[in-house]
Amino acid sequence: MYITDNRLILKKNLDSLYDSYDFKNRLAYDPIEFLHKFSKASDIEIAGFIASAFAYGRIDLFKPVIARILSAMGKSPYDFIINFDLYKHRNVFSGIQYRFSKNDDITGFLFVLHKVIVNYGGLENLFKIKFNKDHPNTGKALAGFVNTFNLIIHETSLRESAGLRHFLPSPEKGSACKRLNLFLRWMIRDRDIDLGIWKGIPKNKLVIPLDTHIARISKCLMLTKRKSVDWATAVEITESLKIFEPEDPLKYDFALCHQGVAKLCNELRCGECTLISK
Repeated sequence: MYITDNRLILKKNLDSLYDSYDFKNRLAYDPIEFLHKFSKASDIEIAGFIASAFAYGRIDLFKPVIARILSAMGKSPYDFIINFDLYKHRNVFSGIQYRFSKNDDITGFLFVLHKVIVNYGGLENLFKIKFNKDHPNTGKALAGFVNTFNLIIHETSLRESAGLRHFLPSPEKGSACKRLNLFLRWMIRDRDIDLGIWKGIPKNKLVIPLDTHIARISKCLMLTKRKSVDWATAVEITESLKIFEPEDPLKYDFALCHQGVAKLCNELRCGECTLISK
């Protein structure tokens, strides 16, 4: 694909940002920090799924919640989930809640996760059943993945509250699925600080974890013309990044995200971004 002069400048500056980015020191400002505390793939997978589920809003508010939940699960998140009992463990998370999700929503979410792990042997196994390498991205696989969770909810006595549903957005409903795409990035990318414990899924099938920070910066950089923070916008931004890095379009995600979190781009206006003009 032909790259315009502006995009050549942008690629050069994005590469410079990526090459100079201090990934290690930024771990403390990102929920992926929790995953690096575990060595077994099974524990990393469970810790990652839980951490990503709460990764919205202010990081100084959601990280303590993640820390409390993982701490209550003991040394092995996988062992805790595989042996999870909805009634026996209900009080383990007493008093823990975060925004849309109350205590019963959290225990319900962990119960459904338990059922998935028991039925499929792991989240990777379930996702790979749904994944088709001929599809342009992970969208359909992610929708099937979420539908499996929802089916378990329907088949059990769990109350389908808004707080429980909030853990399970779907591309089929237009959601950007920021948190689930973040989880997939952690599991599939095998570079920088991402763990890459899931094998056999190409990195170029991933879709960027889109939130308001990435949306704002992407509009500034003219990676998208869309205004909505939804699945279609996430795909459009990802496709724009593929022009620069066809095999690993999410290469720039971590650095761009923390550019936004650090509010380094607040004064930029579309078309006047220093990453394009210099």
